[in-house]
Amino acid sequence: MIKKDSLLKGTVVLAAAALIARFLGIFQRVPLDYLLDPAGIKYFNLANTLYLFLLVIATAGIPSTVSKMVSERYAQGRVAEAQQVYRAALLFGGVTGLIISALLFVTAPFITAHISKFPGAKLAVQAIAPSLLLFPVLAMMRGYFQGRQMMSAGAISQIVEQVLRVVSAIGLLLLLLGLGYSNEWLAAGAAAGSVAGSIGAFVVMLWYARKLRRQDAAERLAQAAAAAQGVGDPSRKLKLSAIYGEIFRMAVPIVMTAATVQFLYMVDVTLFVRMTAGFYDAAQAELVVGWLGNRAQPLASIPPILAIALSQSIIPAISSAYAVRNMAEVQRQGSLAMRIVLFTGIPAALALTVAAVSVTGFIFEDAQGSLIVAALTAGTIFQITMMTSNSMLFGLGKPRAPMLHTMWGMAVKVAGSLVLGPLLGVYGLILASTLCFVLVTTLNLRAIRAEVSLDVLGGRWARYAGAVLLTAAAGVGVEWGARTLLAPLPDKLGYFFSAAICGVVILGLYLAGLVLLRVVTPAETAGFPGPVRKLFGLLFRVLPTARRARG
Repeated sequence: MIKKDSLLKGTVVLAAAALIARFLGIFQRVPLDYLLDPAGIKYFNLANTLYLFLLVIATAGIPSTVSKMVSERYAQGRVAEAQQVYRAALLFGGVTGLIISALLFVTAPFITAHISKFPGAKLAVQAIAPSLLLFPVLAMMRGYFQGRQMMSAGAISQIVEQVLRVVSAIGLLLLLLGLGYSNEWLAAGAAAGSVAGSIGAFVVMLWYARKLRRQDAAERLAQAAAAAQGVGDPSRKLKLSAIYGEIFRMAVPIVMTAATVQFLYMVDVTLFVRMTAGFYDAAQAELVVGWLGNRAQPLASIPPILAIALSQSIIPAISSAYAVRNMAEVQRQGSLAMRIVLFTGIPAALALTVAAVSVTGFIFEDAQGSLIVAALTAGTIFQITMMTSNSMLFGLGKPRAPMLHTMWGMAVKVAGSLVLGPLLGVYGLILASTLCFVLVTTLNLRAIRAEVSLDVLGGRWARYAGAVLLTAAAGVGVEWGARTLLAPLPDKLGYFFSAAICGVVILGLYLAGLVLLRVVTPAETAGFPGPVRKLFGLLFRVLPTARRARG
């Protein structure tokens, strides 16, 4: 039997799956870094960036809308309507997948030659295009399961997808390399791994759908018995036009907001040469865009993992409460979500930013581009709050607000890149992205406060900022000292130990700072998950300042 998940459990499930998927994604980039030259890496990055952006366009908006529509109807007992919404979404996903995969395949020569000016990437783009055929349907199925608050199905399919993608991509790359193929074909082989991943994930979701269908059949028997007594399903027959009208009113704003990060990444990679003209020569631009796309962007995708999971699980949770006007539950869920991303997402971003040299040097061929990694990862602190606040507004039935805020943010990004790119190079592009995240977050929080008052940290924001800044300062010193002391070791070993030491120190200091500065109180920890509650309980007993505060 497939069971429902609470917000916290659903978030943990999705976050765990996303974390595994991200690490597998980085694992795929490592052999590329060793086996491909800068031109080959550039070709793969362009294909992968275009694919990810189109994937968000094709799959992000409607599945999230389906999740919201299904959760609301199940909360109100309109089960048959929820099933009609699901079937309509599957139909749309099938048509969309066919169109978007064919469109990318056909336009690949024009995009690579005339827009990005990387004509050698044509084969890689065409090789990755067929993977978009199944993903829209797959995403609709995941959205339906999330609406039913059953996160495990989507999480497992995501892991299977990444395992098959990485294994097939590396296998094809090694095969083509052994046969002596050129960079263009090697990049295409690495890109084609996404096709195998989509097939594996689709098979998993079909298995879960069959299992849920049997479960629902038993529940329908009980509903039929209730209907015979006059307490039945209040659903009505919906027209496809009505379903799609409701879907698109919500989906278009979600697509706009969900595509923000991939839009920024796509702009940076595809238009890098144009926007940094005058700062780099051709050889430097090729090298730097490789560091940005193959090293910085994959590593910067790790800290927002929990925010992505929350963005998926919080919409049905808040929508269900808001549909019955349970504002106390809306406030509780929203405050909990923001608290979770603050206490977990920010230290992850902090650790990767501070230990960027060691992490980059350990994972990739060398530590070049580590400052780009640090700069991009630091900006994800605001990306995390932007994504979570976007989802809150969707759950509150206010999709236009985050859409408009995102449009303003994208305008700031484009204008900032055009101004700062020629002056600061890649760092100008990253700064422009960070400004986008800050603006959208600020506008979102203002819109949320107009509807419901969140209680995240109360008057403890200054203390929390102090804990973060002190931890960052100490982490910089520890990372530099560890690398200096471990310099006699082989490079990979030294980088590994310095990254590990820095990560442990940052985590310890961060948690201690939360307790010592009374950012987290003993009363608050009662609502935390069991392992986290026990950890804070130990800190409250060990740290003298915390003991006095508790007493």
